[in-house]
Amino acid sequence: MGDDKVRIAKTEALFRDVNERIAETADRFDSPTACFVCECAEPSCTRRVDISLEDYERVRADPTWFVLAPGHELAGVERVVADRVNYRIVEKIERVIRDHVTRLDPRTDAGLAQ
Repeated sequence: MGDDKVRIAKTEALFRDVNERIAETADRFDSPTACFVCECAEPSCTRRVDISLEDYERVRADPTWFVLAPGHELAGVERVVADRVNYRIVEKIERVIRDHVTRLDPRTDAGLAQ
């Protein structure tokens, strides 16, 4: 199960990195919202979620929080901290995954050193 946890963390961190580029682009164009990719553990997920950049920034303030399409949560891995109409904000609760996604966060010193 350890390898599965690392795979989950890397998948979700990759989707977070993609969303960081989307947010940067939306910000350059002064857009108040953007269409982000679901940051779930499923590598083939293609769901999109519309979020205000303000809400996106709230999510990114915590390296263990992610934006998911409704129903994409994994019990035992994460818990829902906010339930919106078209997306959910989850917090990683599984220790190995929390550690990996925190280390891979591009907004932290550890993530910038990658």
